[in-house]
Amino acid sequence: MTATTMKDGSGSAIRIQNMTKRYRGHVAVDGLSLDVPEGSVFGLLGENGAGKTTTIQVILGLLAADGGSVSVLGMDPARQGIEVRRKLGYVPEQPALYDWMTVSEIGWFAAGFHPDATTGTGAYQARYAQLIQGFGLPPKRKIKALSKGMKAKVSLSLALAGEPPLLVLDEPTSGLDAMVRREFLESMVDIAAEGRTVLLSSHQLGEVERVASHIALVHQGKLILAEPLETLKARTFLLAITFTGRDHPEAPPAGLPVELIDAADAPRQAHWLVRARDHGAAEAVRSLPGVESVQIESPSLEEIYIGYMRGRRPQSPAASSPAAVVA
Repeated sequence: MTATTMKDGSGSAIRIQNMTKRYRGHVAVDGLSLDVPEGSVFGLLGENGAGKTTTIQVILGLLAADGGSVSVLGMDPARQGIEVRRKLGYVPEQPALYDWMTVSEIGWFAAGFHPDATTGTGAYQARYAQLIQGFGLPPKRKIKALSKGMKAKVSLSLALAGEPPLLVLDEPTSGLDAMVRREFLESMVDIAAEGRTVLLSSHQLGEVERVASHIALVHQGKLILAEPLETLKARTFLLAITFTGRDHPEAPPAGLPVELIDAADAPRQAHWLVRARDHGAAEAVRSLPGVESVQIESPSLEEIYIGYMRGRRPQSPAASSPAAVVA
């Protein structure tokens, strides 16, 4: 995959261009541009209040953007919201389920919105039955009698039974035990391998790192970066630098081919999270005056996320040009 912008939206399950959304004077999403490639597991990451859920609601056609454009599976969710929602599967953090129905009945009810051209609602119901059996859900139990984790499994089953080309998951594993959470997220990789797309918003960074092919970081409604996870990790480095004296640079000087993301300093030591073209470029810090030793490590997604989210970070090229989304 190359660092190019999709200009015509082809190959994009979701394409957002310069989207803005305001609430009573508060800007929730600020000029967001984002491409979600078809067949990807795309992790949308950010702090609470970063605009992730608002973005998802616009994608679903539940909210209208105040500016910019949004395309979902080639449709405008602001004008074709019902068609968009029929085509995708959605799992919210807090599922809204009819609690007076049984597990089996709610699948029968949902099947009416997913008729198959040849089998009517039968194919959806059959897949739903397989899913709830796999999750160990009791078909005859009322929704209101289920635990939070069981309700989450019902919501996941409803979203997956239609085999949608796009899954939108907003903290989908909340309430699931560790084993089921891992199995579910790993199944997202299989879905992407079939050419379908997963947009995943989650605070479980370790799990996102395990399954995501692409990552976007948002902060206060603005895009910081968006690119393949492989590229992000290949170009981000943790540097532990020991200096011979107490006085040392607080950041890489302008002449070095590295860009500071985050820093923690101590007497004679500096810990820098940097972005560089490759490992060789990161090695350039050894040329700084007074350097005694340098250790270079590859950070985890969580370390990268924390570094970008801390207040002390210069803008990276990806952040200064939000439209330059990597596919």
